[in-house]
Amino acid sequence: MTEPHRSGFACFVGRPNAGKSTLTNALVGSKVAITSSKPQTTRHAIRGIVHREDAQLVIIDTPGLHRPRTLLGQRLNDVVHETWSEVDVVGFCVPANEKIGPGDRFIAAELKKIARRTPVIGVVTKTDLVKPEQVAEQLVALQEVMEFADLVPVSAVDGFQVQTVADLLVQRLPEGPQLYPGGELTDEPEQTLVAELIREAALEGVRDELPHSIAVTVEEMIPREDRDDLIDIHALLYVERPSQKGIILGHKGERLREVGATARKHIERLLGTKVYLDLHIKVAKDWQRDPKQLRRLGF
Repeated sequence: MTEPHRSGFACFVGRPNAGKSTLTNALVGSKVAITSSKPQTTRHAIRGIVHREDAQLVIIDTPGLHRPRTLLGQRLNDVVHETWSEVDVVGFCVPANEKIGPGDRFIAAELKKIARRTPVIGVVTKTDLVKPEQVAEQLVALQEVMEFADLVPVSAVDGFQVQTVADLLVQRLPEGPQLYPGGELTDEPEQTLVAELIREAALEGVRDELPHSIAVTVEEMIPREDRDDLIDIHALLYVERPSQKGIILGHKGERLREVGATARKHIERLLGTKVYLDLHIKVAKDWQRDPKQLRRLGF
């Protein structure tokens, strides 16, 4: 007797930088959710879709949950709670190389509210960074934080147990047909993904004061009139203060050129075509605290 086909939604939660996006990419096998060593880089519930013979698993990648300090922080947390209430299974990610702290306990306390309805799987990430005994210790420590439906260690970087994570999530999905056609990896509009890739490139290598202060909007994305192999993309990078504009521009605009070159490579891979990328920086004063500007920037 063949197993029934399962389909449904999962999401990974954890404090910022717990390895959620990297794990999503490892499961989907394509760069969908943006990853960066800067916390708080994921803003949109980007879905990665895992296609298997027996199942279709749609992963919703939420922003890291944290105690909000700004209106943007509050909006991000709202996105998280909305997402949790809609998925079939949740993976709670805790990195193997960091002690479980107040941030993790805060998330666990929030998760306990849904755990009766929605199974929560404890995932110890980044096992490639520590010795096996440390992984074991972390699993024991995580077990004490809350009651999990299952516990699993994983390394998205070297592929250790990525398949096991997929199996554990799939087991918790309801029976049902495919939700998305075969070839799709994400249902985000391309412009959102393009904006995220630009933002990721802009975050690389900048000092710590910038992560939250960058937003990107794609103003225009159109095929070049006389060519079918080239897309023109005009995008704006928003920062909050003139001093930040200087940081992103770099000496004689060098840094912005590097950002453009890096983003263009990733965008070309995503779209499968050549891209001309036109980037400009705008200062939008204190946009994180201003509801009007937040709406305009898509939050």
